[in-house]
Amino acid sequence: MGEIKLQKLTCTDKATFDKYFGSRYCEHSGYTFTNFFMWRKMRDYRWTAEDDVLYIFSINEETFAAWQPIGAAEKMQDAITKILHIAEENRGDRQFKFLTVEKSFAEELEKYPHAKFNITAERDRFDYVYLAQDLISLSGRKFHRKKNHLNAFKKEYPDAKYLPITEEIIPKCRAELDIWVEAHKRANPDDLFIGYEQAAIYEIFDHFDAFKLKGGAILINDKVVAFTFGERLNSDTAVIHVEKADQNIRGVYAAINQSFVEHEWSDMIYINREEDMGIEGLRQAKDSYRPVKLIEKFNATLA
Repeated sequence: MGEIKLQKLTCTDKATFDKYFGSRYCEHSGYTFTNFFMWRKMRDYRWTAEDDVLYIFSINEETFAAWQPIGAAEKMQDAITKILHIAEENRGDRQFKFLTVEKSFAEELEKYPHAKFNITAERDRFDYVYLAQDLISLSGRKFHRKKNHLNAFKKEYPDAKYLPITEEIIPKCRAELDIWVEAHKRANPDDLFIGYEQAAIYEIFDHFDAFKLKGGAILINDKVVAFTFGERLNSDTAVIHVEKADQNIRGVYAAINQSFVEHEWSDMIYINREEDMGIEGLRQAKDSYRPVKLIEKFNATLA
């Protein structure tokens, strides 16, 4: 097996990634070009495509990590061999691992005949998946508190309006993002992720039409107080990448969540709201919307 050249990720790679991601039913929220593009500076992604399989890696000082290869199921055993070869050629002194792979690929690793893997569930990275109609209707006792928050918002701000994100309101979304970031930096001055996320969202706004995303915002007195964006993940699921709102306004998170799904994703069965990253408050918030399933993800190292 010859040397394989790994490329850095750029905006022009979207069509290639979309082709691979669109060729199979993937429930892992990370498998959209938007997600890889947003976090490419933090994770230093590299990729290559060979024999109709897409290979993605991320590199830091300690780890050379492989993401799940994307291709036909019958090619996965050969793909594992190729990944181990690429890792050997490129990892140097770094540890090698497979990062947050789906259950179906973890099973491929278990039956791989040429090496043994230690496979562990990564609970902090499980995706939360909801029924779209639940998020729209908020009906029944289990959503009673959410409905109360939404009704309180509507009562206090009867003139609030929902608008899809367009070039015209992106500057107002940026202004709300800056306010959100400043508040979170004051509360968590050592959290470097906040700065990465701000820069990533700015870049997405720079390329919003090219990324073919759907977005929504809530405006009060012509000021954006909440915004969100996402895209279709597979044939029956939309994934929500980002949701930001003024936390001083009661019910505004409930309002943007409900409005976005109602206006943009009512034709989907499921809504994937991504992971909680092990943040207790975020886990409670995601649980409070009553997920119908969690998408398991696994890390794996060579035994």
